Amino acid sequence: MSDLFAVIDATWPAASTREAGGFLVREGLGAGSRVSAASLEVPFEACDIDAAIAAHRALNQPVKFMLRPGEEALDAALAARGMEIFDPVIIYGAPIAALLQPVPPVTAFAHWPPLQIARDLWAELGIGAARQGVMDRAPAPKVCVLGRKEDRAAGAMFVGVHDGVAMVHALATLPEMRRKGLARAMMAEAARWADAQGATEMTLVVTRANAAANGLYRTLGMTEVGSYHYRREPRA
Repeated sequence: MSDLFAVIDATWPAASTREAGGFLVREGLGAGSRVSAASLEVPFEACDIDAAIAAHRALNQPVKFMLRPGEEALDAALAARGMEIFDPVIIYGAPIAALLQPVPPVTAFAHWPPLQIARDLWAELGIGAARQGVMDRAPAPKVCVLGRKEDRAAGAMFVGVHDGVAMVHALATLPEMRRKGLARAMMAEAARWADAQGATEMTLVVTRANAAANGLYRTLGMTEVGSYHYRREPRA
């Protein structure tokens, strides 16, 4: 499989990036940790944590670091500075072929740009203008999948493709429509679309604390293919 962290960066891109002290520092413009964290680009012994912190401050955003497998020395150094761990994340993956299932009629629709009803749903479900801006600047191929249930729009998700890997982001459904098969149908439509783009793998990220989402993806046959977590300065 491709470098999954490169897939994350390509399909959910920061507004800008800069190098500081051996770190890649992302500018998020309020769109969450994935697009505003610093990640190590050189051996730990050659890095300058203070330079990365200064770059965050220059961007007027909270100091955050992404910790990937094999970066235990950096993790320990940040912990020694009092930075707290948060949002441990699982990366799930599966072959597209294993996710191809019939999509129930009038249930899920792949389209781009997003219909206004999809944008309104995302906003209602906490995926506001900043995160939608990430979708808008992501390079093609990309798609919005709008989900319908009980004769109404009930969910939306974003999918981008990089290096043969489709990555799902911003999957959200109305609370009253959960556990009714809607997310499963939307994933099937995403797999159908991704297959047509030539992708061979489907991936996504979800926090370990999100039990419902973890359960859904496992029942779809997706397995853990990676992980990471963040550290940040303690909140006041």
